[in-house]
Amino acid sequence: MPRRQLRVTGAAEAPLRAALRALRTTLDVPDAFPADVLAEAERAAATPRLPDHDATDIPFFTIDPPTSVDLDQAMHLSRRGGGGYRVRYAIADVAAYVTPGGAIDAEAHRRVTTLYFPDEKVPLHPTALSEGAASLLPGQVRPAVLWTIDLDEDGRAEHTDVRRALVRSRAKLDYEGVQRAIDDGTAEEPVALLRDVGTLRERLEVDRGGISLNVPEQEIVERDNADNADNADNADNADDTDSTYDTDGTYELAYRAPLPADGWNAQISLLTGMAAAQLMIDSGTGILRTLPTAPDGAVGRLRRTAKALHVDWPHHVPYAELVRTLDPRQPHHAAFLQECTTLLRGAGYTAFSGGEIPEHTLHAAVAAPYAHCTAPLRRLVDRYASELCLAACAGAGVPQWVLAALDELPKEMAEGTRRGNMVERECVDIVEAALLKDRVGELFDAVVVDVKDHEPTAGTVQLTDPAIVARVEGGPAELPLGERLRVRLTQADPATARVRFTPA
Repeated sequence: MPRRQLRVTGAAEAPLRAALRALRTTLDVPDAFPADVLAEAERAAATPRLPDHDATDIPFFTIDPPTSVDLDQAMHLSRRGGGGYRVRYAIADVAAYVTPGGAIDAEAHRRVTTLYFPDEKVPLHPTALSEGAASLLPGQVRPAVLWTIDLDEDGRAEHTDVRRALVRSRAKLDYEGVQRAIDDGTAEEPVALLRDVGTLRERLEVDRGGISLNVPEQEIVERDNADNADNADNADNADDTDSTYDTDGTYELAYRAPLPADGWNAQISLLTGMAAAQLMIDSGTGILRTLPTAPDGAVGRLRRTAKALHVDWPHHVPYAELVRTLDPRQPHHAAFLQECTTLLRGAGYTAFSGGEIPEHTLHAAVAAPYAHCTAPLRRLVDRYASELCLAACAGAGVPQWVLAALDELPKEMAEGTRRGNMVERECVDIVEAALLKDRVGELFDAVVVDVKDHEPTAGTVQLTDPAIVARVEGGPAELPLGERLRVRLTQADPATARVRFTPA
């Protein structure tokens, strides 16, 4: 499931980046790793626990953004004799380096997840592991949790095997390069099959009522006035993979639309997460990622956002069907897809053991049971999910250190998710303040998407352009929920992350 992705460029001393540094201090975000954690990581990097099974003959490859070095997953795709496909998915085996109860383990339980800021990330594990010894970097032999999932000709999973193995990635690929090679027919079969398998899995997702959000990456670019003038002159010649809102100020907001290859790659991860959930349910012990159906209020708010962004959403069209019609290369569609992530905020973790399967096992967006297991370098729970699936597949007992942590994991993950969401919200506020800081006093077109229950003159508006969400307050009358409203910007301060409007 996607998170909102923001990226900032510009000099380290730029006001926006200074505000982001101050935010990390304000939120008490973990800084450097303690000395004992770093020392243990160096020792573990040199002496990992290696598996007996050798799968280094399989030519795995990774697909990630070009600058990524914390590589959790590597894949290999092939056709099966007699029809169907074989998906091999290698996941970094963090447990080969982390000793339960040790310093790295304790620090991981304190951090829970990697935190993503627009200008940098705060990692879950020391970089000696996450960007070095445990990362599935090309040309390096690594311990991994190797998933082998056999699919039929329609892409349905028929058999799953999970085991520890040594693997070696042959190539570090990126989305644009993969897309280009597939489109022009130069991709080797293991890469070319990503389109075949991904497309089949997308069709099955539609059949079961699931939905994947192709959320664009937002980039906040520092510009001077000359750059802005050039951008205005060249707007008609822009690359169709990017959509831009020019703010006529110091910063501009651009969207990088995901490619089809992004979606096909995500389907491999979803396939593995669904297989993991089924293994856990069948074994009677596990931890699932669950999401209830979005409440009517949240969907209603999203409909009002669609209205503000001129996204046509007929009342008879279900949400999932609408999302599949959106083009993330169009600025207003890209902005709407960002807001669609709000329907995922009710997601949580459900742990169970002793054969007592919980009543609610579904993830509403996946439309199937689902588990997080493919990003152990960046998310605590995935290390435990791997152990549960390894035990289930082998018919063996679950390690005691996993069982001992199972009851508390949902609470820990909830707290880590809450912290990550807070970071996202605060970063969005700072970025939006930076985008608008030179436009105080200007008028904007908006739609009222929320009104406070006990303060009907205050609420939230979705601006049409730039496509941001902000507070509105101070009007003489009750705000017209769902209606268009002309508003005036009264405050935009990146230092305090405050953006405020008042009815004009």
